[in-house]
Amino acid sequence: MTFTFLMIRPEDSSVTQDQLSQRVSEAKERLDSHVREIVQWHFQPETGCPFWLDKARNLDFDPLKDIRGYDDLKLFGHFQDEWLRGGPVRRWIPRGLADKPFYVFETGGSTGIPKSRINIQDFETDYEIFGDSLDDATFPKGSDWLMLGPSGPRRLRLAIEHLAQYRGGCAFMVDLDPRWVNKLVKAQRWDELDAYKEHVSDQALKILRAHDVKCMFTTPKLLEHLAGKIDLVRAGIQGIFCGGTEMNAEFNRFARQELVPGADFVPVYGNTLMGLARGPAFDPEAGDYTITYYAPHPRALFEIVDPDDLDKQVAVGETGRVLLSTLTREFFMPRFPERDEGEKAAPTLEYPWDGVSNLRLFSRFKTSVAVGVY
Repeated sequence: MTFTFLMIRPEDSSVTQDQLSQRVSEAKERLDSHVREIVQWHFQPETGCPFWLDKARNLDFDPLKDIRGYDDLKLFGHFQDEWLRGGPVRRWIPRGLADKPFYVFETGGSTGIPKSRINIQDFETDYEIFGDSLDDATFPKGSDWLMLGPSGPRRLRLAIEHLAQYRGGCAFMVDLDPRWVNKLVKAQRWDELDAYKEHVSDQALKILRAHDVKCMFTTPKLLEHLAGKIDLVRAGIQGIFCGGTEMNAEFNRFARQELVPGADFVPVYGNTLMGLARGPAFDPEAGDYTITYYAPHPRALFEIVDPDDLDKQVAVGETGRVLLSTLTREFFMPRFPERDEGEKAAPTLEYPWDGVSNLRLFSRFKTSVAVGVY
C-alpha cells in the first residue's frame, strides 16, 4: 500500500517529519503482519472460511505463500458485493469458529436481495474500540443511550446496545425501517414520509421524556427532525455520535452551532461491512468543519482510488472512490469498491495511515441510490 506523508512546517508544530514517517512505517509493518495472520487463518483447511477455501482452488496463486503484506491483496482482485447476496450464509463462517453462535446482519435491500454478513463478536469489538475513543466527560460512563436509527436486521441495533452496555449503561431503541422510507422517497409519497417521520420522532420523544438519557446515536436527517421538536441539550443529551450519507461540513457546522450547541458531536463513518471510522476531535478555534475519517486500522482500512482504475490511488487532496478492506478472523473482505467518494487525507500522528475527507455518495450512483433516513 502506498502511504503518503503530511508535510509539516517547523513553525506549525513540534511534530517533525521524521516522527510522522516513523509512525507511518510502524503502522504499515503492523498492517502487513496483520494481513499475513488473517490470510493464514482464512486459507488454512483447519480454520479457514469455506467461501475462501473454495475460491482458492481457482486462484492462480497460493494465498498461504504469496500474501506477505497488504500490497499483495491486489492478487485477489476486487471483492464483489454479489458474493454476499443470498446463501448459504454458513459458507462465510471460518471453520475455526464453527462452534460459536453467530448473527446474520443485512445491508442494503431497498432493491434486490440484501447483502448478508455473519458476525460472532466483530460488532462488539468494533464498538468497544470506538467506545474507548469517546470523551468520558461528554459521554459519561454509566449513562443510558437513545438509538434513533435503522433497526431490524442491521448490526447497528445490537452494536449500539453493546456500546451502551460496554460503557456501563443501557440503550433505548426505536422501530425504524429504512427500506420503507426508501420506497416512500422513490415513489414521492411525501405525505406518508412525513407521517412516518412523525411516528419515529414520537417514539424518541417518549423515551427522552420518560428516561434519563445522556448519549445518543442518530443520522443527520433524523437529528434535524428531532431537534425541531425538542431542545436535546435541555433534555439532558450531552454526547451525540452521528453517521450517514448527508454528514458533510455544512451539517457539521449546523449541528454544532444550531441543532445541539453545547453537546459533544462526533461524526462517524461506518457500515455493516466494517467497524467505525472517526477523525480527530473537533477544534473550535480552527473554525474548520471539514470532516476527515480514518478507518480502525488494521481491522479495516480504505484506499482512495481512481474510479476508472481501482488499483491506482489518487494523491492527497484529490477526489477518489473508497476502496474498503475488512480484515478480521470473522470476515475477510479484500478491496471492496464502496458506494462512497471523497478527498484523500494524509496520515497524522494519531492516525498514521490514509484517511478520507468530505465523504459523500459516489457521484455516479446519485441517480440510482435513495439515501432515505441517512
